[in-house]
Amino acid sequence: QVQLVESGGGLVQPGGSLRLSCATSGVTLDYYAIGWFRQAPGKEREGLSCISSFDNSTYYADSVKGRFTISRDNSKNMVYLQMNSLKPEDTATYYCATLKGLGGSYCHPLASEYDDWGQGTQVTVSS
Repeated sequence: QVQLVESGGGLVQPGGSLRLSCATSGVTLDYYAIGWFRQAPGKEREGLSCISSFDNSTYYADSVKGRFTISRDNSKNMVYLQMNSLKPEDTATYYCATLKGLGGSYCHPLASEYDDWGQGTQVTVSS
């Protein structure tokens, strides 16, 4: 059974940093792309970043490009999202998800393309 558990969220001041972690189990991470999404109250789930299984190619939404960095450690079944220069508008619940189509060799910005999801971790950016 595939399980994903996000951690690392919390309260941070504007301009601060957080590193989110996504612990996976029940999967061979080498064959999955992993995406990070967020959802704020009253808003749709937004695709932020993804890292593929094929040469670790990455995707970033314009809203986070240059501030967020995704990485993976398949040996530890972990995926990370380093978030710098955080803004109040980054406040949301953050989720990781698996994408197993074509052996995880591609990324996609839409949540509907992803298969399994974690329960999320809350990030609040406020002074």
